[in-house]
Amino acid sequence: MTMQSSVHFGTLSEGRAHLKSVIDAATDGRPASIQRDSSRSAVVDAERLRLLLTNFLPSGAELVPEAGGWTIVLPGQPFAADGSSVDKALDEMVTVLREYADDWSQRLRLAPNHAPNWALVQLIELSSDTQLREWLVGQ
Repeated sequence: MTMQSSVHFGTLSEGRAHLKSVIDAATDGRPASIQRDSSRSAVVDAERLRLLLTNFLPSGAELVPEAGGWTIVLPGQPFAADGSSVDKALDEMVTVLREYADDWSQRLRLAPNHAPNWALVQLIELSSDTQLREWLVGQ
């Protein structure tokens, strides 16, 4: 049996009929895509994409002691989090990131100043809370 180097289907019907091949290719790290009208969608392994985004988007998180607690900010982003300890501030930032991703998917993606955060939202959605904490502290 010969393994294809990539899997591309020109229509949604073809992609649906060969979905196992599309998923297998994505899992193997091979290019996989499905065309629908004038739009072409790539199918990728979620963990591979998450790792790529983690490396592509360092958080740049800044941890600042304030009034007996800690504040975390992500420079250039519209959110921050506070906590009485570093761990509590990190937990709060994970919550803030999850809420932002939800808001982005519902409406903010249409706003010109938030639309560029597509990659950040993908990273948030593909990561566990532990993985987000590691990303925030640069691990």
